[in-house]
This record gives sequence, C-alpha cells and structure tokens, in this order.
Amino acid sequence: MLAHARLQTLVWTADTARAGAFYSDVLGLPLKGQSFGALVYEVGGGELRVSPVPSTEPSAHTVVGFAVDDLEPVVAGLERAGVVPERFPNFAHDPRGVWTAPDGTKIIWFRDPDGNLLSVVRYG
Repeated sequence: MLAHARLQTLVWTADTARAGAFYSDVLGLPLKGQSFGALVYEVGGGELRVSPVPSTEPSAHTVVGFAVDDLEPVVAGLERAGVVPERFPNFAHDPRGVWTAPDGTKIIWFRDPDGNLLSVVRYG
C-alpha cells in the first residue's frame, strides 16, 4: 500500500532557529521550505521535517540515520563543525567516534541541539 510513497521523517525541536542552524549549516541539508512552523529539508528524495514543540527530551535511540557511500568526509566535516560523537558502552569506537560492525559497516552517532540521536552509516 505505501511501498511507493515518498518517506517523510519527523524530528522535534523546542528551538527552531537553533535546529535550523544545525540542520542547514552544520549538516548542509538544503531547506526546501517551511510548513506549519516546521523546517522542511529535502534529503535523498524524501523529506525531513524538523517540527516545533513546546519542549522535548533527548532520544534514547537513533531517530534519523543518513546512509553515505564515503564516511570519512562526513566525519571530517562533523569534526570541523565541532560536533561531538556519541559513544556507547561495549562499542569499540575509534578515536574519531566511529564504530565498525563485524560486517565492516561503519557508524558514527551524534546529537542535534535538542538531543535527538542521529547517525551516519557506510554499509560494509
């Protein structure tokens, strides 16, 4: 029924200006426009909506993941932007915060200004 629908992902923000600076300036996502107060970004043929709410809590698990062909330039860009990688117990992160799964997949996790957990992955 929905196999051909365009995926729309939503994350919450209590500070649209700060979230906009992060998603536009730090992550480099192109702002498509605004809709009902939400910032709407075009990402890989789908949309990411950063929607305003009165308050929000940090997520315990990943809420948005970005799959890339080359992780290195992304990690370097995040470092230059001052983004701090999230590290998890029992995961052997490298010095830059990247974890390599047994199949060779490489993942880095980090948080947006509202504490939403995001990831970037290069599949092995």
